[in-house]
Amino acid sequence: MQTEIEQTETARAALETTPKRRFWKTPYFRYGVSLAVLALLLKFIPFQKVIATMRSVPPWVAVAALVFYLLVHLLGVQKWRMMINLAGAGVSFPQALRCYYWGLFGNIFLPSLVGGDLVRAGMAFFFARSKPAVVLGSLTDRMQDMGSLLAVTLIGVALIPGNTDARTRNILWITAGFLIAVSLAGAAILFLVPVKRFSYKRRRTLVKVRHGARSMWRRPQTMILAFTFGMALQAGLTAINWWLGDVTGLHVSLAAWLFAWPLAKLTSLFGFTQGGLGVREATLVFLLMPFGAPGVKTLAVGLAFQAVLMTGGLIAGGIAMAMGRLEGLKTTGRQA
Repeated sequence: MQTEIEQTETARAALETTPKRRFWKTPYFRYGVSLAVLALLLKFIPFQKVIATMRSVPPWVAVAALVFYLLVHLLGVQKWRMMINLAGAGVSFPQALRCYYWGLFGNIFLPSLVGGDLVRAGMAFFFARSKPAVVLGSLTDRMQDMGSLLAVTLIGVALIPGNTDARTRNILWITAGFLIAVSLAGAAILFLVPVKRFSYKRRRTLVKVRHGARSMWRRPQTMILAFTFGMALQAGLTAINWWLGDVTGLHVSLAAWLFAWPLAKLTSLFGFTQGGLGVREATLVFLLMPFGAPGVKTLAVGLAFQAVLMTGGLIAGGIAMAMGRLEGLKTTGRQA
């Protein structure tokens, strides 16, 4: 048995041999980029007016928006559970809720929304019958989220009087083409790459993933229902932003928000900022400007929703932790 000194020396040697993370992969870099983008925005938009607009949100509206944010994500819980269970995970709703809410908590600290995906998938590994099913279902769920964002945007375009200009249509076509290309590339890699090219361990995992994908393909009605849940979730989050804007005097049509907010949210998928902070708000200011939205109010609403998102993530983490402790107490009671 190692002495305390030997254990200390071993730990120190391990730290010295562990490769250091590159700076651009650290939270400091992501927060720095977010703050730099916000600082650039505030160079053209008066900071005091932004703060005054944010303070004009009534407290009861902020609380109601927070509650609605947590409730509307129950659609996301069910959608994600449907996807991973369709691939063979076998996770119950309470277990999915716990994993999903941990993911919302992780979104606060990890790069982009994908960081939260990794947290909830990692939690689901403890409950699922098949880890590849969780991975495949989570990837499909994220692709559906991107597709639902684009679908909500298209609904907004259809509802906007006089439709949109050529530049806007080009943005939509490029985004749609990107999503289609990524989906086709993923399917090609999944089904066309020979299994024999991989090691035995990876081969077994790939076979399980392919089996889960075929299970999904055989139940298109579940895929469609999950996609509908995703659209409802994104529309609900957009409605929160529209409501926050309306109470602060940003009187822009809901159709304009349905067009602009999903596209702005897509920027959150890029990992060079902290959860899309800064880039998302800048994109929103740019997209709503043609609809007569003042930059001051748009930025204020974007930051107000960011406050809802972060507070909701902290509460979601607390709920997930409480659920875990309650389950632990139940297990201890059964054993006793």
